[in-house]
Amino acid sequence: MPNNENSTSRDLFPGALEMMILESLRRQPAHGYALVQHIQQRSNNLLQVEEGSLYPALQRLLKGKLVKAEWTVSSSTNRRVRVYEITKAGLRHLEREISSFDRMLDGIQMVLGPAKREAN
Repeated sequence: MPNNENSTSRDLFPGALEMMILESLRRQPAHGYALVQHIQQRSNNLLQVEEGSLYPALQRLLKGKLVKAEWTVSSSTNRRVRVYEITKAGLRHLEREISSFDRMLDGIQMVLGPAKREAN
């Protein structure tokens, strides 16, 4: 495991990127670049999502019908962008994933936390 302070999406556990994408889309529909910016800002620049990770994750979510997408023209750039939106199935999936993630974090905290003194 690299010992640097710059975390990237490839350092995340499996499913973390998809969970962050779904959470971002729960807040509002967005195109790819906006998703990258949102994740970066919400993580205080700790997470840098590369296009090479983002778009395959979005394709998996589309294939699983957890998000839907529509082409539109960006009002700021006047270019075509694909805007993603979470589906009802995506919302249900996200809730399950967050619950599972919370349980995993609890387990990790138990392992990393201070050991309880055992009676001799």
